[in-house]
Amino acid sequence: MGAGVSSCNKVEKEGGGSISSSSRDSRPGLGDIPESCISSLFMNLDPPDICKLARVNRAFHRASSADFVWESKLPPSYKFLANKVLGEENIATMTKKEIYAKLCLPNRFDGGTKEVWLDKCSGQVCLFMSSKSLKITGIDDRRYWNYIPTEESRFQSVAYLQQMWWVEVVGELEFEFPVGSYSLIFRLQLGKASKRLGRRVCNVDQVHGWDIKPIRFQLSTSDGQLSLSECYLCGPGEWVYYHVGDFVVEKPNEPINIKFSLAQIDCTHTKGGLCVDSAIICPTEFKERLKQS
Repeated sequence: MGAGVSSCNKVEKEGGGSISSSSRDSRPGLGDIPESCISSLFMNLDPPDICKLARVNRAFHRASSADFVWESKLPPSYKFLANKVLGEENIATMTKKEIYAKLCLPNRFDGGTKEVWLDKCSGQVCLFMSSKSLKITGIDDRRYWNYIPTEESRFQSVAYLQQMWWVEVVGELEFEFPVGSYSLIFRLQLGKASKRLGRRVCNVDQVHGWDIKPIRFQLSTSDGQLSLSECYLCGPGEWVYYHVGDFVVEKPNEPINIKFSLAQIDCTHTKGGLCVDSAIICPTEFKERLKQS
């Protein structure tokens, strides 16, 4: 039996000799690849794939943490974003991998009224602005508007219009976006949702006036881009994403000022029953994702 085991540990080679298993085990493996080569390979992969390969062995794990790998995944404007949501003091003590991971989480700024993050696969910027970051005509008069709490908003509250003749919501933002095409979208609902016996119900009793004249949307940028559109509000009881317009960022590391609005200012009739949740800026190709969220 011992002779049988011994013969299994040898491999016959041409010329009558043999190669022992110890010689065969000494062949180069994944752990022998230089870390610099692995890191260079990682630069061509998406972040989720890098994280998966980091589990292969220690060499892959160390290579996956190289600063130059993660700096290549960060957008050129990442320092502006990192300073805004992380602070200069924190950035100085963080690796590029830690900065990337942190920026891919939803980060609040401007007193918690805005939220921004990087898409973990593409490194593109997505930004949400709450109703409290917008200028709403008459918002301080409780006869017209109220902020109501709700779990259906990422900001835990929405602006609710009871009734008014002049409806206007205006937003403005100065920000550094990576190069690309972006869409600006309003998230609105006709009716006030609540829970009754654990089930969602939506009160649409105060919804009126939106079928008489359309809402007018407007978007303009500091570099001269302009978009105008009109549409009727629809889908009572459901959150609807209304596309305001698109803009293009061609120069990295340069702030762009964006102004946008929705308005229905025909004073021949009152309007009511509208919930304003947020305004959203996202890469144009992400628009369809919002409808599924």
